[in-house]
Amino acid sequence: MPSESFRPQSWNAIDDIVIVGGGLAGLFCALKLSPRPVTILAAAPIGQGASSAWAQGGIAAAMSPGDTFDKHVADTLEAGAGIVDEKMARSMVAEGPARIADLLEYGVPFDRDLEGKLLLSREAAHSERRIVRVRGDMAGKAIMEALIAAVRNTPSIRVLEGYVVEELVREGRFVTGVVARPDAGQSKRRVHFPARAVVLCSGGVGHLYAVTTNPWEACGQGMGMAARAGAIIADPEFVQFHPTAIDIGRDPAPLATEALRGDGAHLVNAAGHRFMLDIHPDGELAPRDIVSRGVFAEVQAGRGAFLDCTKAVGRHFPEMFPTVYASCMAAGIDPATQPIPVVPAVHYHMGGVLTDAEGRTSIDGLWAAGEVTSTGVHGANRLASNSLLEAVVFAGRIAENIKGMLPEPKTGDWGQNAGESDDLVTVEDSPALTRLRRLMSAHAGVIRTREGLGEAIRMIATLERENTRMRFHNIVTTAKLITAGAYLREESRGGHFRSDFPEQRKAWQRRTYMTLEDADRLVAELSETKAA
Repeated sequence: MPSESFRPQSWNAIDDIVIVGGGLAGLFCALKLSPRPVTILAAAPIGQGASSAWAQGGIAAAMSPGDTFDKHVADTLEAGAGIVDEKMARSMVAEGPARIADLLEYGVPFDRDLEGKLLLSREAAHSERRIVRVRGDMAGKAIMEALIAAVRNTPSIRVLEGYVVEELVREGRFVTGVVARPDAGQSKRRVHFPARAVVLCSGGVGHLYAVTTNPWEACGQGMGMAARAGAIIADPEFVQFHPTAIDIGRDPAPLATEALRGDGAHLVNAAGHRFMLDIHPDGELAPRDIVSRGVFAEVQAGRGAFLDCTKAVGRHFPEMFPTVYASCMAAGIDPATQPIPVVPAVHYHMGGVLTDAEGRTSIDGLWAAGEVTSTGVHGANRLASNSLLEAVVFAGRIAENIKGMLPEPKTGDWGQNAGESDDLVTVEDSPALTRLRRLMSAHAGVIRTREGLGEAIRMIATLERENTRMRFHNIVTTAKLITAGAYLREESRGGHFRSDFPEQRKAWQRRTYMTLEDADRLVAELSETKAA
């Protein structure tokens, strides 16, 4: 068991609603709950530790004259490889235009044409141009800046930055608060925040892997916390790898946005051959899992993989894709005239805490939104730019659900809503986390096998026994659930590829549901097999 078993210091009041995480889902939910008092607990200054702020593509919404909700749903189902919850996806897509309108009201400067209409672009696996963007590749940053400004100006929202939430407090059937560690998680003190409702918006799992495009805060702590509190986890094995992370040795790896391929950039190897045309009729615009395996194969074979934007973008690179341009130039690569070296990197997790259509988890008092969840709308493989859409749709629903379920509180505005910890400590990976990241990339990465996954599960169990810090236990719990799900699913589907079971199997055309108890049972079985 984790070593931090002492009783934490208690906050001096019961908060009405505590939101864990300062990314898109958390901020949008807080704004939609206004004027109800809300406390946001964020590990880093809001926006800085959120994958949302790094999103380069945009938000998918069926808003063009030739597009329809049915087409958007059809594309989502196709990308999701047979296990998308169609009812959930359809309801999400139908809310897209309304949520775009909300973001415009909050001040998001989406790109427009000369007539003032929203500019819509196309991305991989979309049949229509339906991606709402900001300056080509700056949607996430611009959306977060607008929401942060709105949150800072909303008196009912209190933001406490530098609080790393480590534990959900459960009393009987109910989650009744959280326990957090101040000072970016470096304090020896822990603080208990009682609450009438907890909304988990803690992000994804990218930092569980050695190569990722996600910030270090996205290490699976939220999913692990929820699992340890008894929540049902869905589809943990489905991890999406972005095929075109820029291969310049940085951690996290900068991203060469999907929009570059949507605008005509080609993937080539060192010989200049467009290898994706040998793999899929859509070439570079094939679903991400197929493109990722294609890039991975070229890199593994020593031929290298490069994104050639010289003809499609060329001299317009600085103004069309300033983020990508800056990353490349900092590494000595001019993407206007040189191909960009790329490699697959963990980008998004389709699995997570199971929620219903209102964002409720399997534990009373706990809601969840964003990448920490598995709503079923992504299936085995997320359609590009559906993630930001999912975050705002379900965050908005949670706000409405909480308003309808909980009576109005007696407390009022917080007054001064700023947090107490803006100057955060940067923490290097511990030796145990470094080992875990390498282990996950080696055995639960782009290509998986029964033997490799079994070895990973046993090694994860060893790491768990050897390291007693509660935060690491949350992280390693998520790694255990991902590898257990991947071990049990004996087929290949979407983001999950087993080289020993390379085809889809009809018997597995269903979602995965598991608890931590289920995963621990598998660990025990594999440990006994190894011992025998």
